[in-house]
Amino acid sequence: MSNPLYNIMVPVDFTAKNKWAIAKAVELANTINCNIHFVHVVSPIAFYSGHYITNSNPTIDGLVARAKLKELQAQYQGHLCTAGKIEISLLHGRQANEMEDYIKKHDVDIVVIGLSKFNLLQRLASSISISALMQKTNVPVLAVRASGLVSHFKKIVLPVNNHVPLKRIRLAILLGRFFKSTVYLLSLKKDEGAHNVPILSQTLEIFQSLTTVPVQSVIVEGKSLVQSTIEFSKKINADLIMINPIKDFFIPGWWNRVTQKLLSYQSKIPVLTVMHEDE
Repeated sequence: MSNPLYNIMVPVDFTAKNKWAIAKAVELANTINCNIHFVHVVSPIAFYSGHYITNSNPTIDGLVARAKLKELQAQYQGHLCTAGKIEISLLHGRQANEMEDYIKKHDVDIVVIGLSKFNLLQRLASSISISALMQKTNVPVLAVRASGLVSHFKKIVLPVNNHVPLKRIRLAILLGRFFKSTVYLLSLKKDEGAHNVPILSQTLEIFQSLTTVPVQSVIVEGKSLVQSTIEFSKKINADLIMINPIKDFFIPGWWNRVTQKLLSYQSKIPVLTVMHEDE
């Protein structure tokens, strides 16, 4: 089978959460046989411990960052057991713009980020950047916390809302083949007893027509697709949740919806956000 994934990008800022993202990127690279790109951006404005500080000497910051990138490259290159390579890049400018340009220039197929365990400000900033990155690049973003390190993607949960998620289906099939996974198509039962049976049935039919990867369709109770997805995923000990960056997957609450705080930031299970084809 040909491999449609060749390049994984890991944005690094040399904090603890990078280790979780790098570990998952290495696992993916060893399973799918692709390259990893460690990318660090030196910005005119830096964010430290809840305060914005102007970099007094970007040249020195760049030299330090390049040395750290080389250390990471040397440390993790030996962890790859395939022909994949680890590339490092040091960029200068606004982080969002530089990341977007790099993704397009280097044909990045998936971005893997680590999530902060405790710092709420960092989580909020990250949630906004994920949504913006998805809108600008249309590249899947995998968010990983420390709790997401120990498992392969043996159980993949794919929530279905009001459309057939073709892009997520194709990516779930790819991962399912490599990791020998079972995929669970999840639909939410409404209060009045109705649910997305036609959409769920169509999704199941298309999935089964494309692959022999094991798949199950499940209808769950609840008022929120986010909460029901999290509860079901915990119940079956899922290893991955695949969502769209749309309102159905925002964490409940007015502020979370305003800030576009996705399911990724409430789930201890890794969450892969994939843009819908029509968005």
